[in-house]
Amino acid sequence: MNKAKNYLEINRNSWNKKTEVHINSEFYNQDSFLKGQSFLNNIELELLGDVSGKKILHLQCHFGQDSISLSRLGADVTGVDLSDKSIETARQIAEQTQQTTQFICSDVYDLSNHLDEKFDIVFTSYGTISWLPDLDRWAKIISDFLKPGGKLVFVEFHPVVWMFDDNFEKIGYNYFNTEPIIESENGTYADKSADISQENITWNHSLSEVFTSLLNNGLEILSFNEIDYSPYNCFSNTVEFEPGKFRIKHFENKIPMVYSLVAKKKI
Repeated sequence: MNKAKNYLEINRNSWNKKTEVHINSEFYNQDSFLKGQSFLNNIELELLGDVSGKKILHLQCHFGQDSISLSRLGADVTGVDLSDKSIETARQIAEQTQQTTQFICSDVYDLSNHLDEKFDIVFTSYGTISWLPDLDRWAKIISDFLKPGGKLVFVEFHPVVWMFDDNFEKIGYNYFNTEPIIESENGTYADKSADISQENITWNHSLSEVFTSLLNNGLEILSFNEIDYSPYNCFSNTVEFEPGKFRIKHFENKIPMVYSLVAKKKI
């Protein structure tokens, strides 16, 4: 448990290492992105709607591809990430693509010490909340930065996925947030053969924990959906059954892999 107290430092170091690999990976396809390709998926685009002129806060933005993609759609975007290497890279890409996207290096929980604005939309997606120990604090941050009537657009890997071992052969983890998960990893989801190793500290979060945290912090759930595929090929033993849609091969469509929700801040 003592190691978990240093989770910010440990995870920042992990993501700094990953950024150096990810920027050059086929997974993130930076060449295509620089030529104008968006890497936002239909799942989130449908929930976001027309973002032109909207102020968007993008939490845990990594090195900014989605943030800059939102700017390209006409939004006024601020991206936030724990990793100083990610934010440094994101700023370089924004300049390279001539976008006005702003980036802040901050832990989500500490954001109020770095930013004093209100937003129309808070957006966060795919593999974000597992890096946070306390969802009530997360939801409070979201509520504090939303304008009255503003909305959270949230897309995340389903907690059922995180119950399984890496090969999806057996239940390896608790569905509920019972304790920090401290693990060492070789390679990365974007390049499993990459010559890096890092330690990660994560937490599993049940759907009830997500809903309760949002409801307790002045947010009203407008929509919720569970999806039987991942738009990213970031797991083991996958099959691409349609272009850009991946499932665990031996599970077919039997488990949810992603969920999405929209929540509105009460006026």
